[in-house]
Amino acid sequence: MEATLGLEIIEVVEQAAIASARLMGKGDKNEADHVAVEAMRERMNKIHMRGKIVIGEGERDDAPMLYIGEEVGICTREDAANYCNPDELLEIDIAVDPCEGTNLCAYGQPGSMAVLAISEKGGLFAAPDFYMNKLAAPPSAKGKVDIRKSPTENLKILSECLDRAIDELVVVVMKRDRHNELIKEIREAGARVRLISDGDVSAAISCGFSGTNTHALMGIGAAPEGVISAAAMRCLGGHFQGQLVYDPAIVKTGLIGESKEANVERLQSMGITDPDKVYESEELASGSTVLFAACGITPGTLMEGVRFFHGGARTQSLVISSQSKTARFVDTIHMFEKPKYIQL
Repeated sequence: MEATLGLEIIEVVEQAAIASARLMGKGDKNEADHVAVEAMRERMNKIHMRGKIVIGEGERDDAPMLYIGEEVGICTREDAANYCNPDELLEIDIAVDPCEGTNLCAYGQPGSMAVLAISEKGGLFAAPDFYMNKLAAPPSAKGKVDIRKSPTENLKILSECLDRAIDELVVVVMKRDRHNELIKEIREAGARVRLISDGDVSAAISCGFSGTNTHALMGIGAAPEGVISAAAMRCLGGHFQGQLVYDPAIVKTGLIGESKEANVERLQSMGITDPDKVYESEELASGSTVLFAACGITPGTLMEGVRFFHGGARTQSLVISSQSKTARFVDTIHMFEKPKYIQL
């Protein structure tokens, strides 16, 4: 899968990032999302595969979307028999977020990126468009910290695993009212908190790399993005756990259904019989081969954003593979027309 799709998925996220970056700072998050979706769809439909979107985007805010169940790739066309050998057909599941951090892009803030994760058919958890309590931590803490423990306990464990004092730890939390008590406890335990407005996928993945000054992600964010984060962290060997949040009183947004009881029924209809189950990264991204790719739209902790120059653009992407056990940073110059110069 990596040999067949590695370069292809990099180009998918590059094209989405470039399209969205043209609207960076213009204050229109839905249009930034829309152009990223269209660019991602167009490039995926040029790949020799039968792909199925198992995690789409945009459902919560009526933004344009690659919808769940949508099929993409050359081998989904009506004339696919002319291009695809049934005996060699590559069937994959795809999780996408064409513009992770739409507000970040719209207002020119750091951390927006185009992301996707792929695995063989059935290899990604089809998370409902609910919320998820998440815990991400570096590889040295994998299996030692636990989302069922208190933040204070996990910080003590993390301190031991990283050989750092607690006051040297930085925990990323989304700035939401539901996190007020979490933030208070982290600070009282002695750790430092970095609040973000959007984009917790980048924060989760940053835990997998030393030198990012990100030692944990805690708190509640979107469940689909949790699966994408889990795919990356599984490839990196980092720690990621997620637990679905289906009680509107906890989320405090009113965006996941009218009642806790109705949400439980919805989960059961989707085959999720234990709504309180804690999922490990290996369960959220269970395929034998998992690939993750991201391209910076605006500058972030891991990647530069898209930089335009006359006649072209420069992008920085990250592709992580469970197959080859690699994390590759890819620096690409795109020449749209005959450029007057090449930007280094």
